[in-house]
Amino acid sequence: MIKTERTVSTWKGNMRVEAQTRGHTVVIDQPSRMGGSDAGPNPMETLLIALGTCVCTVAAIVARQQQIPLRGFSIEVEGDFDMDYVMGKTETGHGGFTEIREIVHIDADLSEAEKRAFYEEVHRRCPVTGSLLQATTVNYEVK
Repeated sequence: MIKTERTVSTWKGNMRVEAQTRGHTVVIDQPSRMGGSDAGPNPMETLLIALGTCVCTVAAIVARQQQIPLRGFSIEVEGDFDMDYVMGKTETGHGGFTEIREIVHIDADLSEAEKRAFYEEVHRRCPVTGSLLQATTVNYEVK
């Protein structure tokens, strides 16, 4: 079953963007040193948030399906990208993350090997992880 998600993002001046989906509004902004008012996370932070929150959601699904009594689950996510490329100071490289690192904390009565197997299943099934790891086609139309 294919599910389609839809968002609409609108520039609101300076560095502020408001994104809407399913009646929710998310404010995306830049820190003041980048010309924003720091009213929300920036787009790259938002991508890391999407990854971390998706992993947490899939962890809850997998734990329920495998009947693992999960007491707690959290993930620290950080990534590196080339700001010089984004700012047009170089054409070498690309604008995306060059590396993303995750530190996963699993609070459950599982051995280290069982925790690793559990997380590997979560990682495999996470759609945001899949979008980052696979060559996702992005089509666009300019109006």
